[in-house]
Amino acid sequence: MSRLVVTGASGFVGGAVARAAVRAGWEVVTTSRRAAGVPGAPHVTWDLTAPPGAEVARALADADVVVHAAAWVGDGGPLDRVRAVTVDGTRAVLEATGAARVVHVSSASVYDPRRPSVLAREHEAPVDRYLDAYAEAKADAERVVLAAAARRDVVVLRPHAVYGPGDTTLLPRVLGAVRGDRLLLPGGGDVRQHLTAVGTLAEAALAAATVPLAAGTALVANVADAEPVVLRDALAALLAERGLPVRVVPVPARLALAAAVVGEALHRLPGVPAPRLTRYALSHLLHERTYDLTVLRGVLGVAPRPTSFAGADAW
Repeated sequence: MSRLVVTGASGFVGGAVARAAVRAGWEVVTTSRRAAGVPGAPHVTWDLTAPPGAEVARALADADVVVHAAAWVGDGGPLDRVRAVTVDGTRAVLEATGAARVVHVSSASVYDPRRPSVLAREHEAPVDRYLDAYAEAKADAERVVLAAAARRDVVVLRPHAVYGPGDTTLLPRVLGAVRGDRLLLPGGGDVRQHLTAVGTLAEAALAAATVPLAAGTALVANVADAEPVVLRDALAALLAERGLPVRVVPVPARLALAAAVVGEALHRLPGVPAPRLTRYALSHLLHERTYDLTVLRGVLGVAPRPTSFAGADAW
């Protein structure tokens, strides 16, 4: 039985990967700041901003594969803290891991936020500039992982807008934009987007754990559902599945951008909470975000399914 360690296993994505790995017959160890509670997988506690303890170091050293899903989540947060978790934490995982393959869960946020992503190919990212600490840190963490390809097997996965049971990011944002029977949506949502079912991402992570790799060459793969959807229609369908039929009310893009700029500026003041709407969020709401899935299908052998919100009333 092959041994697999999942970092960030108390989170939405890490937990889904760990549960899928247990079902697939892997010998799984989970690690995160909080208990992961994955049946069949012993847990060791590790805050990535601190050196790994003996138990964590032993688990990483003995692993055949490490799926690194731990990172700072969300587009708010101080730059130093975000980088400590996402960039320095990634470096710590690589340093503590023996000869194991590392499957790094990155993000489609590493693509250029200032222009649409239209069937974007993996070589188009990372880029030079980002709109927030989250995307910048995810890009730099990727660079750390890719630099390690000369001496170990590495795979980088780039999902976009992950959804499904246990979602702690996309669904709360959508629910937060509902006012009565209205969904306030900057730009109106008339753009094509790829979403990613968390089950497809977990399947891709396990495929990445065993796919043959050329020595010294990293594999990078976009991960998403089978076809893009119209963002407005998808969000309305998600809310309807949860018993919240809404009509979409467009918010002018310029007004939304002005609010985001002001909110981010105020957030720099002591005690002011992070704004609900940011330039980073707008970069995903106002533009097409679609991705070429040739590597996912042809190299990893994953056949993504169409976007579906069936069962979302229980998420």
